[in-house]
Amino acid sequence: MVSEIVEVSGHIIDSLILPKILDEIIDLDGNFEILEIAIGKRKTDPSTTRLRVSATSEQKLQVILKRLARLGATPLTLREVELVRTRQDGVFPSQFYSTTNLPTFVRYQERWRPVQNIEMDCGIVIDPHTSRASCVPMVHVKKGDHVVCGTAGVRVTPLERSRHKDVFQFMGSAVSSEKPKALLIEGVAKAMGSTRRAGQKILVVGGPAIVHTGGGPYLERLIEAKYVDVLFGGNGLATHDIESALYGTSLGTSLDRKAAARDAHEHHMRAINTIRACGGIRQAVRQGVLTKGIMHACVRHRIPFVLAGSIRDDGPLPDVITDVMTAQDEMRHHLKGVGLALMIASTLHAIATGNLLRATVKTICVDINPAVVTKLADRGTFQGIGIVSDAASFLRELCHDLKLPRR
Repeated sequence: MVSEIVEVSGHIIDSLILPKILDEIIDLDGNFEILEIAIGKRKTDPSTTRLRVSATSEQKLQVILKRLARLGATPLTLREVELVRTRQDGVFPSQFYSTTNLPTFVRYQERWRPVQNIEMDCGIVIDPHTSRASCVPMVHVKKGDHVVCGTAGVRVTPLERSRHKDVFQFMGSAVSSEKPKALLIEGVAKAMGSTRRAGQKILVVGGPAIVHTGGGPYLERLIEAKYVDVLFGGNGLATHDIESALYGTSLGTSLDRKAAARDAHEHHMRAINTIRACGGIRQAVRQGVLTKGIMHACVRHRIPFVLAGSIRDDGPLPDVITDVMTAQDEMRHHLKGVGLALMIASTLHAIATGNLLRATVKTICVDINPAVVTKLADRGTFQGIGIVSDAASFLRELCHDLKLPRR
């Protein structure tokens, strides 16, 4: 048997971190011995424990230690990170450390250094001249970069249960169509208010169903009331919002009469063509062609938006970024300072955004499809919640709880 002593500190009891660590060891056919444990006497006091982790081989032990590192358990013996230089652009060394979206530190030159711009499924590059550690997507790594390999010298800070009772602590990642939506939405409204008071940004990721269900005017009200700082979406959200503004239809259906209008199936293409003739969404607003709607509100209130394209896009609108890597980078740029992400009726763009977010960003996913809500809510235990609801109903109730004036 080979073994290693690891230590973990924090609110490891009430946040269920210690039980998760023990479960990981057992599930991976390892053994553990609790050598020392000090439990905090008050709920604000941290707890600390030291464990001897054993396995039948060094290879199995390293697998266990790698899993435990993601829960905040680090070897007691301090080690420097192992750095390997890349041999070509866009390719990590074979043993590169694959990041999580949790706060991460690396030990380099006898100091723990925070990893900047952390997100999941990337690598860590250290600049030997500045000693700065950065999270770098695979596509951006350059030949000769010093990349962290293995788990030695890497420390992850797991999420802990909030000391305050809020909607995220109450619901966790539970998803059900039978959950008390009114209480959830009221909690979301309070979280948005506290995020704004803390000086953090609120991100909305939206899909075209916001428009289809009649939720567009409510999202406009949120933008006008400064509860939206950044908007992410695709060609569909913008196109059908503009179709609604120009023709009063969405996918050819009248939003007033809730019935198909004659030849209205062409409206979304005519809307795209109109905006392309203007040169873009912002130009259409300045020229007085686009006078209402979600995109009009973004331009009028100077809210930045990123429209990322897909293979099925019609047109697309001139503002849509059709290179997905470029779109990712633009999204990353606007995620700085985001404290809360509200994802509404958008599967692909919501999941893409979730992969870019730090684990500390509070995330709310709203969709009529429980499977979508479950996938997004499972990003984290305490910072993500899911609400099964149609977009318009959710946005209408949210505006009511935020006490936004009616139009």
